[in-house]
Amino acid sequence: MTRASLDKQPHEVAAMFDDVAAKYDLTNDVLSLGQARLWRRAVAQSVDARPGERVLDLAAGTATSSLPFVEAGAFTVPCDFSLGMLREGKRRHPWMPFTGGDATRLPFADDTFDAVTISFGLRNVSDVDAALAEMLRVTRPGGRVLICEFSHPAWAPFRTVYTEYLMRALPPVARRVSSSPDAYVYLAESIRDWPDQPALAARLQQAGWSRVAWRDLTGGIVALHRAFKARNPGEPVRAER
Repeated sequence: MTRASLDKQPHEVAAMFDDVAAKYDLTNDVLSLGQARLWRRAVAQSVDARPGERVLDLAAGTATSSLPFVEAGAFTVPCDFSLGMLREGKRRHPWMPFTGGDATRLPFADDTFDAVTISFGLRNVSDVDAALAEMLRVTRPGGRVLICEFSHPAWAPFRTVYTEYLMRALPPVARRVSSSPDAYVYLAESIRDWPDQPALAARLQQAGWSRVAWRDLTGGIVALHRAFKARNPGEPVRAER
């Protein structure tokens, strides 16, 4: 079994997700106590895909996260760098245009997509700033990005309880339901190591995104960050709360 390190070497992360592909969606539902479905619904509402739009879903895995955009009528490209995830997704949804790709070097032309989204994947990228810049490059002017990622509960007592769950309860539960429980030890460590909501918002601004805003889900266990690509090159970058 493969467990990636917090250095997030791409081959280690890809191999780790190859190992968990078959039971990935089920395991997430169990470990999140059913919240994962609510988070996916919130992502779909925030992306607000429209008929005829082009949506790039990064770290799409088996394309569970992509289906709401397809159902909304958008042409949707599920993209991932785990071949195991792509194979499992293609087995389930053979009609979808699964594409292999690294978030730091996307295989798409400039200004291609109306919306780019990534759910629970940015945390696993080796160079987050390069990925944010690549997302900006492939988004059309006026288009949007939506990032759904684990974050940090704002209320200190809840944050303490949540951290205890991550480091003590999550690995034993993962051993019961996952095909590669060591991957979920990495999951807990990477969540604890991830920047908080304002820090990620600042990195989006530094990458050139405008109108950066976020909202918390489940008390801040997860945060949705949304931003837009300026329509004009000289448009100022600014934040919203």
